[in-house]
Amino acid sequence: MSVTTESAAQQTLHKVFGYEAFRGEQGAVIEHVVGGGDAVVLMPTGGGKSLCYQIPALVRPGTGIVISPLIALMQDQVDALRALGVRAGFMNSTQDFDERRSMEAQFVAGELDLLYLAPERLRLDSTLSLLARGEISVFAIDEAHCVAQWGHDFRPDYLALSVLGERWPDVPRIALTATATEATHKEITQRLGMPEAKHFVASFDRPNIQYRIVGKSDPKKQLLTFLKEEHAGDAGIVYCLSRNSTEKTAEYLSRNGVEAVPYHAGLDAGTRAAHQSRFLREEGLVVVATIAFGMGIDKPDVRFVAHLDLPKSVEGYYQETGRAGRDGAPSTAWMAYGLQDVVQQRKLIQGGEGDEAFRRRAASHLDSMLALCETVQCRRAQLLTYFGQEPGEQACGNCDTCLTPPETWDGTVVAQKLLSTVVRLKRERNQKFGAGQIIDILLGRRTAKVIQFDHDQLSVFGIGEELAEAEWRGVVRQLLAQGLLAVEGEYGTLVLTEASGTVLGREREVMLRKEPKRPTTRSSSGGERRSKAAATAELPAEAVPVFEALRAWRGAQAKELGLPAYVIFHDATLREIAALRPGSLAELGGVSGLGEKKLATYGEGVLEVLAGLGDTAPPAAAPETSSPDTSQSPAPVRASEPAPVARPAAGVPDPDPEFGWDEEPPEFD
Repeated sequence: MSVTTESAAQQTLHKVFGYEAFRGEQGAVIEHVVGGGDAVVLMPTGGGKSLCYQIPALVRPGTGIVISPLIALMQDQVDALRALGVRAGFMNSTQDFDERRSMEAQFVAGELDLLYLAPERLRLDSTLSLLARGEISVFAIDEAHCVAQWGHDFRPDYLALSVLGERWPDVPRIALTATATEATHKEITQRLGMPEAKHFVASFDRPNIQYRIVGKSDPKKQLLTFLKEEHAGDAGIVYCLSRNSTEKTAEYLSRNGVEAVPYHAGLDAGTRAAHQSRFLREEGLVVVATIAFGMGIDKPDVRFVAHLDLPKSVEGYYQETGRAGRDGAPSTAWMAYGLQDVVQQRKLIQGGEGDEAFRRRAASHLDSMLALCETVQCRRAQLLTYFGQEPGEQACGNCDTCLTPPETWDGTVVAQKLLSTVVRLKRERNQKFGAGQIIDILLGRRTAKVIQFDHDQLSVFGIGEELAEAEWRGVVRQLLAQGLLAVEGEYGTLVLTEASGTVLGREREVMLRKEPKRPTTRSSSGGERRSKAAATAELPAEAVPVFEALRAWRGAQAKELGLPAYVIFHDATLREIAALRPGSLAELGGVSGLGEKKLATYGEGVLEVLAGLGDTAPPAAAPETSSPDTSQSPAPVRASEPAPVARPAAGVPDPDPEFGWDEEPPEFD
């Protein structure tokens, strides 16, 4: 990095954002883009991607154009930048004619540092003509994975963004995403027309997130227990597959003492905006949503992300769970997963739109997701391996398979029994059935349906009594995950695969995962202690009252200004202030994450709060300098102090997938 560039970028980092040093690849990315080079940047959520285009936009002459798919969040993103003294604006369909005209005039006059646009606007000739009238410093293409047709958030309008390089070849472009495999990475580069771009890939590891996947029995009740025991009063996101499920789950949580609101594409725009605004501005609210919610959410103190349905891909899972713990404090990625999820997703792939190649790719994504669910190894290591990164030799110590290692057992014989039942039904009766009927046959149950079809006369009737129903469902689930069974047709019937013959022919051993028993549950006070511990992580006891007083002051300021609390200060900044107890503006200015604009706007107010506390909490030693980002640097996670892993008891069956949905079929956003 040249002396001039380094000085300008470093000065901007300190003056505007309040940080002393770049983190990880940030400095290298910024040097490259400021120098005029194109870049493709992969950094995890909370890793500091935004600085990689914000600082070049401030250092280079002209206005930085940010392409973002998040119309509903543009106002909040702009508010956060303006709070830092950055001249930021946006143009989208929520504005009236006069507001758009004013923003256009500011851009042409060079009065904006950053201008946010939705990708749809770049299809308009009027927008391209407007951009041609101003000076552009950089094009930033945020959420760049939306360009990948195989991706979980595909947006067709992203395919047209190659026009930027064609019309403005001398303006550097930077494409950013939090999740992409090597194949998606290449697709981003190809579709955006950035063959000369330099690639920067940060670690995908989020050590502060505890990954947990539990067997599904009564998912809403399991979720409620998880929230009350471990995350009482915390903000979080719950993902469901269908719109109907989001509304029913939000209503169930609210009825049982957890304040929750639904979010999906079927709600009117005003309701969605109101629920999103509440989530950003209120503490402790839970949003129950389809995947329509969450991308681009900058809320740093999301303490958990829960899934009540199986995500379609590891990319989707990683992207969604990454919305937890942006501030680096301990957070949880929790999912309830059962046989019905596997059958449901297989059926959706077979009955969905797209050609055979698309279905094969979707099935491959699902296989990888199932492998993550069924692994007996460290889940974090499997995630990192999926994204092409070395996980290291040691297990993470902060996922359920590390905290409570599952046992494995030789399931070859039971697999043969189940596959043989599928074979007998096909050969002897020319019939295909779902898991429920096959398990009834194995258990020797003379149900009305078994008697109706004379299935009690089959030679396999009653040969599987050594396992309980829930255990047989686990066998089916794992055989599906291993590709030894497949789902077919509208009713989710089970059929053999090419690999099934190797098991029936005794050429292949089948190892299965045995779920450990669920530990004794804790009282809700344990969850409250965990929640408070996350907020006051690394604080000495005497500084906690100071931190709470600062949070109360911040809340009042946020309410008065109509801003999310984190736009004023992140918890990490308040923690450092509480530990240092600065007595002057000069001392306060040394706090990481406190730039000149915020010091001028809020400095006196902070000092008044500290002065009002007197000597009730003596100053503590200064913590280490935080790493830069619009969120905070990760706090260390102690593997010796994990939250107990809640697991369901054996013997409770999943809903029978054979007879269709237990609610209306899912509507997708």
